[in-house]
This record gives sequence, structure tokens and C-alpha cells, in this order.
Amino acid sequence: MPQGFRQAEILDIAARDGKVTVDGLAEHFSVTLQTIRRDLSELDQAGLLKRVHGGAMPASGSRNFAYEDRRALQTEAKDQIARACAAAIPDACSIFLNIGTSTEAVAERLSQHENLLVVTNNLNVAHILSQSPGVEIFVTGGTLRRADNGLIGSLAIDTINKFKFDYAVIGCSALDLDGEVLDFDVQEVGVSQAIVARSRKTFLVADHSKFERSAPARICSLAQIDGFFTDSPLAPDLAEKCAQWGVDVHVSGPHEAPDAAQG
Repeated sequence: MPQGFRQAEILDIAARDGKVTVDGLAEHFSVTLQTIRRDLSELDQAGLLKRVHGGAMPASGSRNFAYEDRRALQTEAKDQIARACAAAIPDACSIFLNIGTSTEAVAERLSQHENLLVVTNNLNVAHILSQSPGVEIFVTGGTLRRADNGLIGSLAIDTINKFKFDYAVIGCSALDLDGEVLDFDVQEVGVSQAIVARSRKTFLVADHSKFERSAPARICSLAQIDGFFTDSPLAPDLAEKCAQWGVDVHVSGPHEAPDAAQG
């Protein structure tokens, strides 16, 4: 395979899986380890990948992925997380679902619930639940962000402040080792902060790729979250902090912890 085509496929694999390894790529392409290391170094120098020990990961850093790219990433993990989160939400309650592909996965899993009141600033969530007879849907006002069909700004916050939700399900773009929940868009962060403030219980849904990224704007601390649904065990220091804060951590999927809290 010509080098250009091989490097393009390496980028596709990295975007799909969140990381590539030298050994795995060498086996996949039937080339030497040295060839793959050279490819990864060139892609790193071009700013397309970030070299890490034993391989590379998407050079997302403090840049956000395009929405359709994010929708295609970690789909199985998101569904496992969504299933666990939806199981922790009873029938006959009020819920806020915010912007994000992980919260959309939760909406899919809530579609068979009964007597739900769902408020959202995510038009994709409203569309997903629109055919569910047991779900009443309110959509906030706000400025439409065409990239992901999210509604943001002061009108969205004004709508949120008219409610007191039993549950909120929020996503994020990154989670650092101090337990800070982070995002890219300051206006979206303001909406998320209002959601947390107006909810009796807040659930965070985030797959393991969010542990490897950074973002500039702070939503809240995990200390303000009641349940954290993810697909990989937390780093020991962060797991200890969550225990101190009383955060129920639910780990779903192949890395599921044996003592993970059950919804």
C-alpha cells in the first residue's frame, strides 16, 4: 500500500478507535515496526496525530471533533453506558437531557419508559423521543447551533430555570484527573451549569476517551454529580475522590468493575 493511502487509513483507525498502536498497525498493514513508527512521526509532525508510548492518538487536544465524527466514535461504549444510565431512571419522573451524542444514546434507551417528562436543548433528542407515546417533550428556546442541533444561550437558560428536574443527564468533552468536568463552548457550559443547579440528581455520561482529552471551560466538579456512567475504571486517585464525594460510579462494558454500583 502506498504511504499516503496507509497514513490516511491510520487516521481513520485512530478516529474510530481513539488510539492506534505500533504493533497493531504493523500487523494490520503487514509492514515493519520501523515503517509504522515513521508514519506516526510524520503524522504527529503534521499535527494530525499525537504520539504516545507505543502508538498514537487523535490530535484532538483542546480541539473538538466535528459532530458527525463524534457520533461515529465509541458507539458500542456509548450504548452500554446509555443502557446503564437509563436503567437508573424510573418511570414517572422529569428529566433534562442536554447536548451530545452520549445523551442521545440515553434518549434511545429511554424510549420505552412510561410517563416521562423530558426537557431538552437538543433537537436530536426531541426527534429520537418523538415517537415514544410514554414521553412528553419540552424543547427549550435558544440560539440554534447548526453543527449539532443544540440550543444554547440565555433563552435556553431562562427555560431551564422554570423547572425543577428529578434527573439531569449531561455529557462533557473532557474530564481531568482532578475531577473537573469540561467543555469547549462557554455558552453551552452556562446551560449545563443551569441544568445541574435545577436538578435533584445529576448523572454524567462519558466514555473513556474523555479521560484523554482537555477542554478550556469548566462545567462543574464531579463532586456535584450523583452518578457517573462510564466504560472504563477511573484512575485510582480520581476513584478515591469520587468515593469521598459520594459519587456513584457505574462502569459498563468489557472493563466493568465487579463492585460497580447498580441502577
